[in-house]
Amino acid sequence: MIIVGLGGIGRTLVAYATERGNSVVVIDKNEARCNEILEEYDVFVIAGNATNASILHEAGVDKTDVLIATTSDDADNLMTCWLAKKLHVPHVISIVNQKEHYELFDTVGVTINENPDELVAARLYLEASHPTLKKLAEVSGGVILEVDVEPDCRMADQQLRTLPTHDFVIIAIQRAGGELIIPNGSVRFRPGDKVTIFAKQSAEKQVLKLSQEFFSSKK
Repeated sequence: MIIVGLGGIGRTLVAYATERGNSVVVIDKNEARCNEILEEYDVFVIAGNATNASILHEAGVDKTDVLIATTSDDADNLMTCWLAKKLHVPHVISIVNQKEHYELFDTVGVTINENPDELVAARLYLEASHPTLKKLAEVSGGVILEVDVEPDCRMADQQLRTLPTHDFVIIAIQRAGGELIIPNGSVRFRPGDKVTIFAKQSAEKQVLKLSQEFFSSKK
C-alpha cells in the first residue's frame, strides 16, 4: 500500500494500516514529517513529490495493489492518481478537497472520497439541528440514519405501518434494553428506541422532516 501525504488523514491512515499488518510505503514532500512517522511506525518512507514518476517507482508502484492520495492539494492528488493509473495500479483512491474537482477525478477513474472536513461539518450541523437524528454512514445512492424515539412523540406506541414512508425503509429497531428487532408493519415504536433507516439520498430531507414531526417530543 502506498499512502501519499502525511497530514492528519495520512498519519491516521498509516496508523490504521500498520496496526492491521499491512506493508506501507509513505510519500511526503516534508522531510520532517517523514522523519516523525519513521520514529512511530515500521514503514518505508520517501521524502519527495509523488507527482514525479521516478518517486512512484522508488516507492514500488509496480508491486502495490493500492495507492491512496490524502494531501490537501487536489492538483497534486489528481496528478499522482493519473500517474498511478498509467502505471497500472489496480486500485487508486483519493481525497477530493473541492467538490468542483470531482468530475476530473472521476474521469481519471479514481475512487473518490469527499473532503472529511465537510463531512464532519455536515454531521455536526445535522446533529445540532436535528438532535434525535444521526447519520451513521453514506453508501452508494443512499444514507443510513439513526433516529431516537422520544417520549410523548407522535409515533410512541404506534405501529410501524402507520408511519408514512417513501424512498426509505426502516431496517432495525434497538430497544432501550438492547434487544434488536428486524421490524414488520405490526411492530410498535417505544420511547427510547433507536430506529435505523436506509434512505435514498434524494429522500434524506424527507427523513429529517419526518424525524422532527413523528419521533421528537411534542412541544
